[in-house]
Amino acid sequence: HPTLGLISPGEFIPILEANGLIVQVDRWVLGEACRQAREWDRQGLPPLRLAVNLSAPHFCDPALPDTVAAALADSGLSAARLELEITESVVMHGEAAAMSVMQGLRRLGVHIAMDDFGSGYSSLAYLKRFPIDTLKIDRAFIADADLGPVDRNILQAVISLGHSLGLQVVAEG
Repeated sequence: HPTLGLISPGEFIPILEANGLIVQVDRWVLGEACRQAREWDRQGLPPLRLAVNLSAPHFCDPALPDTVAAALADSGLSAARLELEITESVVMHGEAAAMSVMQGLRRLGVHIAMDDFGSGYSSLAYLKRFPIDTLKIDRAFIADADLGPVDRNILQAVISLGHSLGLQVVAEG
């Protein structure tokens, strides 16, 4: 912002959600992110998987797979190079819709990450039912540089659980 400087997503995202603009911004971000990844390819940078966070209203939109397919087609980015991040709260507020959207995204070949795992309800049933590829452990579990034995054991257990389910596991932060 010209006078306020950088504004954190924690400040502007609730405003976008309250005004019904979050889905439009999500679409724009998705398209720009895919285009940027292809630009990095053209510059000769090593290929990477690009992770994009999506809002709950957008993720539960039945048209999301079509939106993602269009962003991939417009940019030329391979679906295998895109990972969409959702929080566990997204699936809690619309389990059937989320499952349908996830299945559509899987058919495209897009990866799905469960973001901020452990910060909310952390239902293990979600790990069983939903087709996710990556489990991103909330940064609260590793925010302290000196993890105590309880935190360390919980973190190790979640990592082991994720790996035993064939998931990639990321400890954020």
